Amino acid sequence: MRETVLPSWWHSPSARKVLPDRPNPAPHGCPEGIYPMRQLAILAATATALPAVAQEIIVLPEITLTANREETELSRSGSSVSILTDEGMKARAAQPIAQSLSRLPGISFHQKGPLGTTGSLQLRGAPAQYLPVVMDGIDISDPAAGQPYFDIGGMTGAGIGRVELLRGAQSALYGSRAIAGVLSLQSLRPTEVGVQHRFAIEAGSYNTVLANYGVTFRQDGTDLAFSASRIHSDGFSAADENDGNFEKDGFDATRLSFYTAHEMQNGATVGINGFWERSEGEFDDFVGDVQGTPGDDYNERESYGLRSFVTFSTGAVDHELALTRYHMDRTNWSNGWGESFIGTRTKLSWQGAANLGESDARVIFGADTEKEKAKGNGNTRLSGVFAEITASLGDRVDVSASMRRDDHSRFGGFTSGRVAAVYRVADDLLFRAAIGNGFRAPSLYELFGPFGDTGLEREQSRTAEIGVEKRWENDNYLRVTAFWMEADHLIGWDDRDTPSWDDDGYAQVQGKARRKGVELDGRYAFGVDHALTAAYTYTDNDISSEWAEVPVHNLSLGLETSFTTGTTAAILLQHVADRPGDKDDFTTVDLLLSHPLQDRAEAYLRVENIFNEQYQIDEGYGTPDRSVYAGIRASF
Repeated sequence: MRETVLPSWWHSPSARKVLPDRPNPAPHGCPEGIYPMRQLAILAATATALPAVAQEIIVLPEITLTANREETELSRSGSSVSILTDEGMKARAAQPIAQSLSRLPGISFHQKGPLGTTGSLQLRGAPAQYLPVVMDGIDISDPAAGQPYFDIGGMTGAGIGRVELLRGAQSALYGSRAIAGVLSLQSLRPTEVGVQHRFAIEAGSYNTVLANYGVTFRQDGTDLAFSASRIHSDGFSAADENDGNFEKDGFDATRLSFYTAHEMQNGATVGINGFWERSEGEFDDFVGDVQGTPGDDYNERESYGLRSFVTFSTGAVDHELALTRYHMDRTNWSNGWGESFIGTRTKLSWQGAANLGESDARVIFGADTEKEKAKGNGNTRLSGVFAEITASLGDRVDVSASMRRDDHSRFGGFTSGRVAAVYRVADDLLFRAAIGNGFRAPSLYELFGPFGDTGLEREQSRTAEIGVEKRWENDNYLRVTAFWMEADHLIGWDDRDTPSWDDDGYAQVQGKARRKGVELDGRYAFGVDHALTAAYTYTDNDISSEWAEVPVHNLSLGLETSFTTGTTAAILLQHVADRPGDKDDFTTVDLLLSHPLQDRAEAYLRVENIFNEQYQIDEGYGTPDRSVYAGIRASF
């Protein structure tokens, strides 16, 4: 966590002063982060733009936007949260964003080949469908998928300004599927008053070319942002070339996103944001590449998301109303035959928040209703109400307690809850703990698809975690978290113990699945411009029924340094060991270099897998050899 030094006129969370160019202070109840992100963005610009003159300063700690559905200081949250910013990802614009995420504690990454093939994230050993992915306040998990999750295999870091990973059962606040946690992504946002442009161009191995452009505007209570990116890559064979496969599997994608918000004189804010993406990615089926066959296995995808919102206050209560819609249209083509999957998700939500009397206790409450539709597989509706209370017990302890009641159109109601607490023994030492439960409703495909079962019940889980964080000067820190997770009523694949596929399908699996482990991450700065970083996850794969499988050990190490010339360098090592299915351990090393060309422009070089390690993440599927990418980025 890096703290930002601010001038005294900037309002702190405890002193709600008004920013000079804003007519009213921002309401707190804003889970998508309209005001908090505006706050964070201006902080960065302010800290670098202010002249070095004598003035009173304050320090504003880093905040989380997801742990309590509104801005919360990380040091006052009992949840385990990791945050990536634009600064930390900009040198990896064309790299799959999942590779950056895989260096965070608790994350395992699976992909069946090069960029654009099927990719998924597993958090704390739980399946991908237990981790909802939210982009600018829009749930982008595929509503038409067999077990719905967001296919992250084609997403790069281009145009992503902030990533927040919230761990642990979160169904009490976020509803179905938030069993392992929630992954929140945010696109480009304004950081300075006026018009600002930014662009990046990158080229490298596998004939990969990426171009990204963004423009933002801020003036008189209005925020506007637009970004566009285009990527092409010839790729490599999805089925491992070391097993005799030979056809390259390429990827092309275009993505547009926008954000608008305007604060009116009465303090209300209205806005709309959204994105559109089209891509085509080649893949290999389970047979692999066969000489003389057309080799025309590919996916076509087109998706869009829209979100309209309004925030306002009525007396002591801050409100937010939001309407979102997500649409996915994908077709899988294989040897001239295509299968189409079309799904939509529409959600209406309301959230309120208010302080409780004269204390610093705060209550957050709300309701939402969501309808999912999949072409040929019907529809379902899930509606819920929730409430959370956060309070301080003295100067050292903060507690939050949340509860949610959901009603599903197929299986009825479910109640989920969560309690989290943080104890600050000292300013530089704190303990965290959380316990909660969660659920996942069966998908439309699991219920009504050709292999579905309309009698399926919800999956259920319980999680707990306890952690400690120690901080030192120079932004040095060490965090250790122990976690435990159990799930039952699992939905899995049943082959009915027959040789025929005709009677196979989804079914409720007997028994339970458990995960327990330890996450560790830290940073140690030495000298003036050098730092070591580390993240490690140990996962005990205690499986008594069908579930995901992840490595026992996942270690990431980093060395960062900068030189008097302005050049910065980083070496990143990842070691994965004790993998399921007796797969071999592997170690990869990457190098990142950047050098300033002029004010607000720089060139960069990224070398991935320096030692050309040969390994497979998913059995039978290839991974990149040594790869080199170079680019230029600038803002003005």
